Amino acid sequence: MKLCIVDTNVILAANRAHADLSDECVASCISELHELKIGGIVVIDDCYRILSEYQNKTNSKKGKGPGDVFLKWLLQNNANIKHCHQVALTEYEDNKYCEFPVPALEDVFDAPDRKFAAVANAHPKKPPILQAADCKWLDWYGDLEQAGIQVSFICRTDVLRFYEKKFPHKPQPKVHE
Repeated sequence: MKLCIVDTNVILAANRAHADLSDECVASCISELHELKIGGIVVIDDCYRILSEYQNKTNSKKGKGPGDVFLKWLLQNNANIKHCHQVALTEYEDNKYCEFPVPALEDVFDAPDRKFAAVANAHPKKPPILQAADCKWLDWYGDLEQAGIQVSFICRTDVLRFYEKKFPHKPQPKVHE
């Protein structure tokens, strides 16, 4: 059974709400969300920070996209341990958590993304974070990996293309297959 944390951009990619994604990326994100619904476990925080972010970016009531449908399913199953694990986070400042796995990295991490890494680190099995196309994660994932947190890039080709466009003077990071 797959156990993971889902970054919001996976849901947005599945809804085609992220510009310039390949059809392959969108299909992969839809497939990942579908697999989680039929036999996976999604890890969130117990104060619903992650669910709130999903709700702010999608529409689980009226939306018809695959990401919207996934969110509706997750809202219906967030208390069902067969489908969702909740972990406690200790927020000591706004968007800063005691559970963040690499304290030296925290200040360069996007504030809204810190909760995903903290949730991964707080769970006893250190589940991977599913990531679609947010290329900034490429700069962070090596340090996260050294701390025992895996980032699974669903859209490897797209994320590398976005990185090259956003950071043309930086060498492109190596991404595990």
